[in-house]
Amino acid sequence: MSFLRSEGPGSVLIDIKAVPGASRDQIVGPLGDRLKIRVSAPPEGGRANAAIRGLLAGALGIPARNVEIIRGASTATKTARASGVAIEDAMRALGAS
Repeated sequence: MSFLRSEGPGSVLIDIKAVPGASRDQIVGPLGDRLKIRVSAPPEGGRANAAIRGLLAGALGIPARNVEIIRGASTATKTARASGVAIEDAMRALGAS
């Protein structure tokens, strides 16, 4: 099962395994049915979520305001919604198969 699915034209859902407090920010790649993302920001105060949003936005070529954490804001397993990107472009950018 893929970590990426369409939510309609121009919107995708991304299932994430977050690793806050890492040595650097990095989209690692698929980990089972989730996309593993490491961020150096700590999980306090939403800083790790903001870093994840920024990393995803940069990889997808969309503004960070177009990425929101819709599930799991305070857990390591999250779901993000990215608006303004086609599923095919997201698959290419994030290495989904």
